[in-house]
Amino acid sequence: GATTDIFSVFQGIFNRTVSANLGMSYSVSNVFAESGLENVMRWVPFHMDERDLRNRVKNKMIRPTTIPQMMEELIFEQAIAKEALRLAFIQHKSFATALKGVQQQRTIADAFDQSAGGLTLVNMMTLNMLIGSGGVLSHAPRRQQAALMMIDAFLPEAITRLAVDSIFMMPQLGVLSTVHPKAATEVFDKDCLIHLGTCIAPIGESSARGGREEKEILGYSFVMPDGKNVEGSIKSGEMRRVQLGVDEKTGIPLTCKASLNPHRGFDLGAGKGNKVEATIHGGVSGIILDGRGRPFNLPVDPKVRVQKLKEWMLALDIYPKEALERL
Repeated sequence: GATTDIFSVFQGIFNRTVSANLGMSYSVSNVFAESGLENVMRWVPFHMDERDLRNRVKNKMIRPTTIPQMMEELIFEQAIAKEALRLAFIQHKSFATALKGVQQQRTIADAFDQSAGGLTLVNMMTLNMLIGSGGVLSHAPRRQQAALMMIDAFLPEAITRLAVDSIFMMPQLGVLSTVHPKAATEVFDKDCLIHLGTCIAPIGESSARGGREEKEILGYSFVMPDGKNVEGSIKSGEMRRVQLGVDEKTGIPLTCKASLNPHRGFDLGAGKGNKVEATIHGGVSGIILDGRGRPFNLPVDPKVRVQKLKEWMLALDIYPKEALERL
């Protein structure tokens, strides 16, 4: 509610950052101020009056325990969550650096200084799992909403597994692990972690911003657990969801063998245009194919942007179709 904490392990080095005043209740006004009106509204697939917008933010700040009652409120609140995560991640990347020679002292003033970006340990291409925790992610009405919030905020690259803390119990399990490590691990594996699935996002320049012909950027073939073969391709600027769930008895994610063929100019970790074969883990949200490119930029034209947002939300079943059509 008051802060956004990010923990990471890259190259065997653990880093933790606490972004004070970036939260979803008491600090929601600060997220809005730091991000700016345009950055929040770029994730909202409908027009909102600026005065109404600011009133909603202030109401949330003075009544921090309230939850959205209408679809518009939910979409708006999750848009702010994306910005809170994005801003906290920028700070985290700036602080998660490898020290060379004499130890350097970093201050909060350096957090948004991009000159240190080249020194960061954070490499999204090598990240194999992204876990979300906290009320806005743990209690999202649909698990796909949590998945999309993390994808839009962190922009994972290549092949990345997604998971979420079921009922926001990770902090408590961390304390329990100091007393009873085995019990904490078992609860973490069996009850805490909800496997959302896997995001597959080729790195390369996409035409998601509109104005150019949308070309195929990735061909895929999945051999499913039942032996069936699911084949297809995604175009530039497109998102798609392929069903691959979890075992009903054990809750363990099902897996499939994947053959992924990025087109020229796109990379999935083996170099531009090179084929990748991998084992893909499923989850309650399945496999999410993200063809929006990295770096990712939303369309500039408001009409195209709203159209694209709705397309992606429908493709991933983020919100009810009737509600999106009504907006």
